[in-house]
Amino acid sequence: MIQYRPGSWGFRFIWCLQGSVFPRAAALAVPCASLSVCLHYIFGTFEMSASSDVTNVLGGFSFILGFLIVFRSQQAYARWWEGCTLLQQLRGEWFNAFSCCIAFCNSSPDKQDDVVFFQNRLVRLISLLYGAALSQVSEMESNAFEFIDLDNFELESLEFLEGRNHKCEIVLQWVQRLIVEAHDANILKVAPPILSRVYNQLGNGIVILNNAEKLNDFPVPFPLTQIVTLMLMIHWIITAFVVALLVQSPVWVAVISFSTILGFWGVHYISMELE
Repeated sequence: MIQYRPGSWGFRFIWCLQGSVFPRAAALAVPCASLSVCLHYIFGTFEMSASSDVTNVLGGFSFILGFLIVFRSQQAYARWWEGCTLLQQLRGEWFNAFSCCIAFCNSSPDKQDDVVFFQNRLVRLISLLYGAALSQVSEMESNAFEFIDLDNFELESLEFLEGRNHKCEIVLQWVQRLIVEAHDANILKVAPPILSRVYNQLGNGIVILNNAEKLNDFPVPFPLTQIVTLMLMIHWIITAFVVALLVQSPVWVAVISFSTILGFWGVHYISMELE
């Protein structure tokens, strides 16, 4: 998530390049504008001009391409927002489960040492659980998320966890087993039906995580991505030729070609970033 401040006038952030799609879109728009200007002088030398049919073809092609790009961007934003919502729900479910376990702890002085040991181990496991969940859905180059240190954990268990792909499911079992043992040892002083809500919240969290992983496992359909990219490449070529034929001023040839390609490819790259 890129944090930004629009400023009092609402456009201060337009100069920020961090996370911006402008550099990539401009890298395609500048060559198109240059080619269009060169073609403009070539066509002017031979006194070539374009008919209205060419304009109609470009308009129809641009309309279809714009519709596909907007549709893909809407789907990408919906997927991005769904992912954000699922991760927040996941955090809330597991935090509620943890807070309930803390509230259910035995307040007897004889159990204080056991309660402190249980709370320290539980908070470390919940931290490791959420970190493992983030690493499973993250597509960043580095998935090294911070979590509370794992003091007094068995080395064999940590080595076993390191070599597994689905670490979150393993840590979840550790958390549930810890709660069961704490309840049997009377560290958690609560009736079993009430304690079951903790297991329900832990289970809800793993279901939400699987829904979030769905966004990674099932990307935008390949045919849609392929046809949009191909049409953008064709549009790049057509724009350079048609603008060079229709516009009289070379300055406006460059401006129109640059802005058109910048807009289409910019929205396309935004949808790719959201996905």
